[in-house]
Amino acid sequence: MGKGGRIVLPATYRRAMQLHPGDEVVLVMDDNELRLVPPSQAVKKAQAVVRQFVSPGRRLAKELIQERRREARRESRAKHKGKG
Repeated sequence: MGKGGRIVLPATYRRAMQLHPGDEVVLVMDDNELRLVPPSQAVKKAQAVVRQFVSPGRRLAKELIQERRREARRESRAKHKGKG
């Protein structure tokens, strides 16, 4: 480990993970082990965890968008009522 806590990844590891200078990574601490995970893998893992608690066929993103649109309509109506 270098000054300021910097860690240098060997080129073979960077190539294996297809990492390039400036790429973002996610550090995961698990049982006193530090894992370096590409963001795409972190997202896939998070999706798998959430999927365990969501019934098949349910579309959370679609529900969230619909909920936000309803909220925006309510906010718009409330704003226009206050102008009268």
